[in-house]
Amino acid sequence: MTRASVEVQVARGDDGTVRVAGPGVGPDFTRAVLDVAGAVLTWPVLEDPVPPSAEIHDVARAQQWLWAVYGERVAAAVQACATGEFSDVRVPADMTPLAVGAARLGFGHWAARWWPASYLDGIPALQPDVLGLELAALTHECQQLFDDEGDQPDDCVGELIGDHQAALDPLLQWWHATPPSTDTARRLGRVLRAVDDAADSTGSDGEALRRLRWSLAQRRPDGTPVAVDPVALFVRHDDYALAAGEPLVAGGRVIARGAGTNDWRRYPPGFVDAAETAVSWTARALGARRQIEVEVVAHIAAPTTSGPLLVAEVGVDGVRASRVPLARRDDVWSGRGDLDLSAGETRPRIEIGVLLPGFDPGPGPEGGADRDAIRALVRRRLATAAQPIASNTAAYEGSSGPFLAEIAAATTDEDY
Repeated sequence: MTRASVEVQVARGDDGTVRVAGPGVGPDFTRAVLDVAGAVLTWPVLEDPVPPSAEIHDVARAQQWLWAVYGERVAAAVQACATGEFSDVRVPADMTPLAVGAARLGFGHWAARWWPASYLDGIPALQPDVLGLELAALTHECQQLFDDEGDQPDDCVGELIGDHQAALDPLLQWWHATPPSTDTARRLGRVLRAVDDAADSTGSDGEALRRLRWSLAQRRPDGTPVAVDPVALFVRHDDYALAAGEPLVAGGRVIARGAGTNDWRRYPPGFVDAAETAVSWTARALGARRQIEVEVVAHIAAPTTSGPLLVAEVGVDGVRASRVPLARRDDVWSGRGDLDLSAGETRPRIEIGVLLPGFDPGPGPEGGADRDAIRALVRRRLATAAQPIASNTAAYEGSSGPFLAEIAAATTDEDY
């Protein structure tokens, strides 16, 4: 059913790109992004569900989904702008069923990239295989957004199923153990059937998929389901593995200590605990030498390779002069290096940021308030996921309803 209309601006840029402008968006980690046929769609995750913004570089390809996402008035306006009939026009956009599904898919990709898992903040991680399979199901349900051109990295149903098949058997157990009348059971059934359909359409195969197909063809067991803990069904990182990294050695005179900046944009997901206080440092005087020691709380899934991966960028009195390699030791990335201080300086202004060379886009504007808003958002979502909805299935299935990975995370008994 089509929902209430929202006015959007359709405009043609100097480079021929047609833009559909919805609400303004902030830093990278506050935006959900989806690559579709001929365009990129964007949603602000901190606002209520709205029609997406779109940057359309191939209007002919985009026409296959434009009308189904925005309604016929926007599709016609985009075509008119592309042909030069208009350069800028405002028209009503409809919140269509495909728009709702696309927003949910975009948010799922956002969660895979930006979910702020943190022991320090008490925010559990999402189980990647569970999220990956639901993304595969959603991608299959939103196939009208994609075509066969091969330039849409988010149209990856077969790859998602192949990478995350390990969650199929646990999801089936969870489904069979959940009372059929609950919304969780309905969501599980819908996701599992969509994965089966997607696997069939992409030619995906394997023992887990064959067991899924067989199970879906059977009648669900009668009687009262056996209680099951969804968290216990999935493989989780329960302990930090030891990795190379020399423990920092205390000594010398402490000049200063403090907390650094934890900018999520500067390293991939799964490297660093998302808390604002995850980065700390100590500056010491060792005779005539000045040394900086950096410790960064590792994400639960942080890699355990033997060489340094992350580095700490060290700035002294406004000048970014050096980088300190970090290596993982237990649950901490750590490292130390020499500081270049003026003779006799005892209270330098030191700034520390953590990054992955080659991935880092560079320091952005201070985003502490936006990161706090994201933490508040995911806490609200986890609180909702922890309380199964009894009757409002439409709300549960909507773009803001909880993902199965959020429901599992909300029931975790790990020490966060």
